[in-house]
Amino acid sequence: MFDTPIHVIDFEGSRQSGVVEYGYVTLENGKIVDSQTRICAPVGTITDLDRGQHGISEDRASSEALFETEWSLFARLRQSGAFCAHNASVEDGFLRAVWSYPRISPDFAEPGQTTATWAPWLDTLHIYRCVYPQLKTHKLQALIEIFDLQVTLDAQAVAICPAGRRYYHCALYDALASALLLRRLTEEPTLKDASLRWLFLQSAASAAARDAMGQQELL
Repeated sequence: MFDTPIHVIDFEGSRQSGVVEYGYVTLENGKIVDSQTRICAPVGTITDLDRGQHGISEDRASSEALFETEWSLFARLRQSGAFCAHNASVEDGFLRAVWSYPRISPDFAEPGQTTATWAPWLDTLHIYRCVYPQLKTHKLQALIEIFDLQVTLDAQAVAICPAGRRYYHCALYDALASALLLRRLTEEPTLKDASLRWLFLQSAASAAARDAMGQQELL
């Protein structure tokens, strides 16, 4: 378990609509200590395809505040803990599309260093690809099913997710799923001594990116 808070984030939306829902779960020492979600007004059209995936219509979202009003929240989260997502390049892209950079924040992958980027991210997609390369798929729902986390996910979703937003492609539900995947890694006997830095290394999208971080520091 890690003392550093880890904010596991998910966004629903598209380049056209912008963020139409956000959700995050904060893990600290393996426990969920905070969570938040809301629907956001689109900046453009929500297509039929997108609505069919996340279930949010323009009529439902148009009366809500825009995602850009959440600057203080996400800047505070970035300063207080490490960011995590499943396929984090998507979440990073959504953030950078609204705010190019956050406040000066700790670089949780490099203790003692600071940065003015939304990165680095922990990425459960890349971590599971590295740790379990034999799996045929590393999609979020598939991993939840493979590692028998569906019952736990649904039970915890009842406690923290809004009614009607307790299924895949709902922002807080997906963030919770990713948080459970991250937490179970610390319960694996072979990974129980893995450091936070090691998880950052495995989160890199390529071997070259891992080398750039200094892959010699593993467990």
